[in-house]
Amino acid sequence: MSSKVKTVLLWVLRVIAVLAVALAGFVTYLAFFFSSPPPTVLYAGGGFLFCLCGMLWLLLLARKGRVRRIVLLCLAAALAVCAAAGLRGWRRSRVPTVGDRGLLLNEYAPNAPGTKAVFLEEESTLRLPGEALPRLDGATALYPLYSAFVQAAYPEGEYAPNGLVSCTGTETAYERLIGGYTDIIFAGGPSQAQFDAAEAAGKELHLTPIGREAFVFFVNSRNPVTGLTVEEIRGIYAGEITDWRQVGGRREKILPFQRRENSGSQTAMEKLMAGKPLLEPERETVIDAMSGIIESVADYRNFRNAIGYSFRFYASEMVQNDQIRLLALDGAAPTPETIRDGSYPLGDCFYAVTASRIGEPGPEEAEGPAGDFIAWILSEQGQRLVERTGYVALG
Repeated sequence: MSSKVKTVLLWVLRVIAVLAVALAGFVTYLAFFFSSPPPTVLYAGGGFLFCLCGMLWLLLLARKGRVRRIVLLCLAAALAVCAAAGLRGWRRSRVPTVGDRGLLLNEYAPNAPGTKAVFLEEESTLRLPGEALPRLDGATALYPLYSAFVQAAYPEGEYAPNGLVSCTGTETAYERLIGGYTDIIFAGGPSQAQFDAAEAAGKELHLTPIGREAFVFFVNSRNPVTGLTVEEIRGIYAGEITDWRQVGGRREKILPFQRRENSGSQTAMEKLMAGKPLLEPERETVIDAMSGIIESVADYRNFRNAIGYSFRFYASEMVQNDQIRLLALDGAAPTPETIRDGSYPLGDCFYAVTASRIGEPGPEEAEGPAGDFIAWILSEQGQRLVERTGYVALG
């Protein structure tokens, strides 16, 4: 075999080797991408592929053995760094999260087979006519409750959570109410931005308290801290308290998670801060089909040093995560009894919210299905469903 043929075969083998390694690297990158949060994986995998292509190209061009060895050593180092970053992302993806859309809505759909929404034990004193039924929407955490109201007071039949009885979450529910796309929403009190949006649309929001709930904070169950004061919570979320050792825990940096702006729990958090500025929230990179790479506020990830917040029913009943612990505040644990007697400091009402043109009475004050429905929710039967669902009734 001539030297020219040998040279050509050698270059063909080099190209095949380069393509094989590049393909292996790309497959590894995809495996990390689909099993880890995008931020770590995107940068680690992308950086690895960039280094791989660049260094293999140099390897092809290199004629001296010493240069090839140096390039190979650099490639190995880059691979090790990127693999470590990818492994970190993979391990992070295995840490349980608590988000505000984790509820499987179909499990609580009114009248659906096997629904978890509770039923009245006796005949309802209200059964609305089939025409002009109020369109409902609300917070995720309150969906099991207004599903129970629907089972008792609406005509018999199934109501999927995307039509007459929707559950789009607090932020979108307020937008739909202000826009006239729904009649009653069940949620916590609106944020100032939501009040402003209603006013800009020429609307007035009407809030009818229908029950009580607790705003709660939770940590990893391995965290030795079992309680904080409200002032300590403010200090953590203002960045004044940064280490768990400052509040009786281990020497670990506190990782405080927040929620999206205008969500029910974020509105409650902003009110709790009483004017103190909140820290910049933890964020994650999200791959969006329409807009590419965007940033979003990260869901609570249950690291040993993390702290997050939500409402008691959602955190304890709907998430049912035995890896988190609800914290006592000012010495009181968040229980129905402490919410009822006021000893838990962050108990508050939630509402049936309606909207009308400014200066006009709200639907709950006028004759009609919406007013009848809200009046029934405040009745003995409606308040019994509040209690049986897991919230605290008024009075």
